[in-house]
Amino acid sequence: MNCSASSSPCVPGSFPFSGASSVSRFSVQQLCPSSAPSSSSCYRFRCRSQSVTSDPKFVLHEALDSSGIDSTFARVAREGFCSQIRRLSNLERETSICINREVDLAKTALYIAAEDDSLVSHSSVPLPVDDFIQRLYDVSMGYCSYYNSYFKFSPEKFLESLERYLYTVKGFRRTNTWNLAEPRALYLHSVLTHRSGSAVMLSLIYSEILKTLRMWGLLNFDVEIFVPHDLHSLPRGYQKQKSKFIDDPHILTSDSLLVEMLRNLKDAFWPFQHNYSLSLFLRAAQAANCVDTSNYVDESAFELASAKAAQHRLERGVWTSVRFGDMRRALSACERLILLDTDPNELRDYSVLLYHCGLYKESLQYLKFYQTARKQSTSSISDTEEDAVEKLMIRLNLILMEEGWSRPSYSRSFLGSNSEPW
Repeated sequence: MNCSASSSPCVPGSFPFSGASSVSRFSVQQLCPSSAPSSSSCYRFRCRSQSVTSDPKFVLHEALDSSGIDSTFARVAREGFCSQIRRLSNLERETSICINREVDLAKTALYIAAEDDSLVSHSSVPLPVDDFIQRLYDVSMGYCSYYNSYFKFSPEKFLESLERYLYTVKGFRRTNTWNLAEPRALYLHSVLTHRSGSAVMLSLIYSEILKTLRMWGLLNFDVEIFVPHDLHSLPRGYQKQKSKFIDDPHILTSDSLLVEMLRNLKDAFWPFQHNYSLSLFLRAAQAANCVDTSNYVDESAFELASAKAAQHRLERGVWTSVRFGDMRRALSACERLILLDTDPNELRDYSVLLYHCGLYKESLQYLKFYQTARKQSTSSISDTEEDAVEKLMIRLNLILMEEGWSRPSYSRSFLGSNSEPW
C-alpha cells in the first residue's frame, strides 16, 4: 500500500472487492487537515486514478461539528478502530478468532461501541475502553478460581466446564435482535454489563477467554468455536482436528467477525425498517421512489405505514426514532464497513443514505465509486437493485444540474437536536 507523505497513518490499502487474487483501484486514506480546529482526523475514500482534491470524504464527523455537536470522542474512537484494522493482512483476515494475533478484536469492538455511544449520548466523557478490556480480562481469569481442577481433564470436559462457567455461573445468554428493541446486545460493553448478547458477541467473549487461558499456559490443545446461525443456540467450543473444518461456515475469522458485527449494527439502525423481504438498499431506494412498488402488493398495512412514517421523519429532519432506525449510527456502520473494504455494495448503501441526508454531491461520487468497483466484482446483483441504482444516478445528476442548487444547511439536517428519544 502506498501511503501519502503526510504524517497521518494510512488505514487498509487496496480494496479486494473481487477476491484476494485481484487488485482494486481503490484505497482508503486517513487525512488530517492542518487547518482543522480539532486534532482529530477526517476520512477520505480515494480512487487512485483521481486527484485527492476531487475525492469525497466521509461526512458524519464533519457534519456533526458543523451542526454544533462535538465529535471529538467519535473521531478518537474511529482512529482507534482504524489503528486496529490497519493490521489486517490477507492472512490475518482469514485467521480464526480463536488464534488471531495481530488485531485486538475486543478492543476493536469497544472502539465501535465508543464511537456510537458518543454519537447518541453526547456524554462529556468517552466510553472507558480500557476499563471494559479489564472487565473482559477479569471474566477470563475468573474461570481459573472456579474450575482450576478441570485443566487436568480431557478437552471435552474442559470445554464443558468453561461453558458452564460462561453461560451458567456468569449468566451470559443469547439475545437475537434485528431491530432496535434491544440494541445493547450488539455492543461489547453492554454485553459485558448486562450479560446478554448476540451470537457474534458471545463468540468474541468466548474467544477472548480462550486466548487469555492460552497466554497463561492453561490451554494446551487447539480449540475452535462453533458459531450458530439459528436464532437460539449458544456458541460452543470443540477440539479442532487437523485438516478439518478449515472452511466451515460456522467458524468466524477476524474479517468475518468484524463484518458481521458491523452489518448487525447497520441492519438494526437502518432508517427504513419496513418490508424485510427487500435489501437495505432497496428499502431506502423505495423511500426515494427509485423502485417500482407495483411488485410489492403484499406489503402489510404496518409496512406501508412505517415506510410513510420514515419519509415523514426524514422530511422533518428527525433521524433517530425508537424501532425505526438511527441515521447517525447507520452512517457510522457504513463508513466503517467501507474502511474494511470487503464488499462494493457498502459504497452503494452509503450513497443512498447520503441522498436521504440531502448530500447529493457526495452521494453521486460514492455511487460512481460503487459502479467502478462493481466492474471488478464477481458477485451477483438483482435486476431490481441495478435498476434502482440507475434511477438514483439519473436523479442525482439532474439535481446537481439544476441552477441555484445549494448544499443543505446542517442545522436543518439529521444531525441537529431534532431527534426523538432512542
